[in-house]
Amino acid sequence: MKNILYFSVIASLALSTTSCGDNRKAKNYNQKTLVDDMGLAFVKKATEAGATEIKAATVAEQKSQNPRVLAFAKMMITDHTAAGNELKKIADEKYVSYSDSLSQEHQQMIDSISQLSGPAFDKAYMNMMVMDHGKVIELFKDAGRNTNKTINKYANKTVPKLQEHLDSAKAINASLK
Repeated sequence: MKNILYFSVIASLALSTTSCGDNRKAKNYNQKTLVDDMGLAFVKKATEAGATEIKAATVAEQKSQNPRVLAFAKMMITDHTAAGNELKKIADEKYVSYSDSLSQEHQQMIDSISQLSGPAFDKAYMNMMVMDHGKVIELFKDAGRNTNKTINKYANKTVPKLQEHLDSAKAINASLK
């Protein structure tokens, strides 16, 4: 009888321990995310990328005197806020945890451009936008091949707008001295 009791305790401990190892926890801890690991990584990276664009654009609105840079910054805030809200809605529907906080790398990038002013700021900000949008477009293109139809559709729908941002950033960057 003791052996059966010990065995059942050990078996239940083993099962509960393996269930704790799930790295795809949802905001509601009673449910599991409804996306694969690639979709989970996409939501987290895309949310952070959008938050970075918005934060950098807010700095640009305060620092820049260039009308083209200011117009670009306003477009970043408007477009990335809308895309971020849509992504957050998808994340909530798919039980994906996300954070609006920036990684140390992104925060350092914003801190470094924040210390500049005038044309030096404009050039650094637009360089950042060109580099970031190039990376984000690749992220979204990869997500466009995701097996989750909601993520796939969102990513494919967003790529043309991101490409428009990249083209604008390149044009403004080329015009800066």
